[in-house]
Amino acid sequence: MTTNAAPDPRAVDMALTRKFLLDYPRDAALKIEALAPRDVAAVLSLQPVYVLLSLWRYLTPNVAAEILVCLPEGHSRQLLSELPPLDSVRMIGQLDDETRDDLLKTLDESIRRELAELMSYPENSAGRLMDTRALVFRDSMTISETLEILRKRQLKTARSVFLVDTEGRLSAKVHLQDIAIADPGTSLGAIAKPVTAVVAGTAGKEEISELFEKHQLLDLPVVDIDRRLLGIIHHSSLVQVSQEDMSSDVLAMVGASREERALSKPLFAVQKRMPWLQVNLLTAFLAASVVGIFESTIASFTALAVLLPVVAGQSGNAGAQALAVTMRGLALREITVRHWFRVMFKEVRVGLINGIGIAVTCGIGVFVWSQSIGLVLVICSAMVLAMIAAGFAGAVVPIVLVRLGQDPAQASSIILTTVTDIIGFFAFLGIAALLSGLL
Repeated sequence: MTTNAAPDPRAVDMALTRKFLLDYPRDAALKIEALAPRDVAAVLSLQPVYVLLSLWRYLTPNVAAEILVCLPEGHSRQLLSELPPLDSVRMIGQLDDETRDDLLKTLDESIRRELAELMSYPENSAGRLMDTRALVFRDSMTISETLEILRKRQLKTARSVFLVDTEGRLSAKVHLQDIAIADPGTSLGAIAKPVTAVVAGTAGKEEISELFEKHQLLDLPVVDIDRRLLGIIHHSSLVQVSQEDMSSDVLAMVGASREERALSKPLFAVQKRMPWLQVNLLTAFLAASVVGIFESTIASFTALAVLLPVVAGQSGNAGAQALAVTMRGLALREITVRHWFRVMFKEVRVGLINGIGIAVTCGIGVFVWSQSIGLVLVICSAMVLAMIAAGFAGAVVPIVLVRLGQDPAQASSIILTTVTDIIGFFAFLGIAALLSGLL
C-alpha cells in the first residue's frame, strides 16, 4: 500500500502567489502598495521575473523603486532590461543619484545607453527642470496613510500630491494644506481637485512659464505621451533658471560671454569679449563717418560739437528702454513676432511724446546757454526725430533677430547703439546744415 506525500506548503504558497500575480496584477499592485517594501521584495524574489513584469506596470513609480532596490541583483537587472524603457526611466527616476548609478552599472551597455538617452532632455526643457522624485498616490488611500508616507519620504519641496488611476495615468491632485486639515479616515479622492495643466518632458522654458503664469501654479506635472507622471516642476526651480537666464542675458547684451564668471581667467575673458569689441569698433566708425560728412558744418558752428553728445546720449537711453521692455516681453511670451507692428507703433508713440518733453526742457537750457533761437530749433527737432527712431529700433531690432533665428540678447545692444548714434548724429547735423542761416 502506497501513500501520496503531503504537498509542500511553501510550494503551494508560491504557486498561489504566482497565480494571483499573473491573473490579477492590478489587484495585486493595490495590495502590495500597502505593505512594507522589504516584506514584498522577500516574497517577490521567490518568483521568476516574467511573473513580476505584468505586475510592475500597475505599481506607482515610487513604490516600484522602493521594492526594486530590495530585490536580488539578478531580479532587478532583469526587470530593468525587460520592462518597457519608459517604465524603467519613471521608476529609477525616483532613486537618488548614487543608487541609480549602481543599478545602471549592472545592465548591459546597450540598455544602459538607451535608458541614459531617455533620461536626458534638452537644456532648459521640462525634463531638465523636473524633480523625478514625485510621489503618486491612489484616490482610495486615506489621509493617515498618505501622511505616513510623506513623513517617511520627507520631500520638503512638495506642495501637492498627485493621484493616478489603475493604469498609472495622472488623474487628480491634492494640496498638502487640504491633507493637513482633513479627517484621517478621509480618502484622497474625496478632497482631490482636477489637474489644470500638464506639460511634456521636451517642452521649453517659455511654454512652462506661460502655464505657471496662466494657471497660477505652485507645481506643474510633467507627463509622457500616455499621461503617466514623469516628474514635477516646482515654481522655485523655474524662478532659479529664469534668474540665471536673466544674468546671462545681461552679459550677452554688453558683448560678454554667457560662460564667463567674475573669477574666470583673463585670457578666457579676452577671447570671449574681443570679437564683440571689434564689431563695436566697426559700428563706431560708421557713426563717426556720419559726423565726418558734416565736418565743415561743425567747423563753422563749434557749439554743435558741444551739443552732439546730448542728442546721441538721450536717444541711446530711450532705445535701451524700448529694447529692455521688448526683450522682456519676448522672454515671458507676452508678445511674439506677429505682434511686431503693435509693439513698434507703441514705442514710436512713446518716443514722440518723450521726445517732445525732452526737447522742451533741452531747448530752454540751450537758449539760456547760447541765446540762439536757431540752435534751439535744431536741437529740439533733432531730439524728437532721434527719440522716435530710438523707440522704433528698440522695438524692431530684437523682434527681427528672433524672426531670423538669432539670439536677441547677443546682438541687439550693439545694433541698437549703431542705429541710435547714426540717426541721432545725422538728424542733428543734417538739420543744422539746413538751418545754418539761423545759427
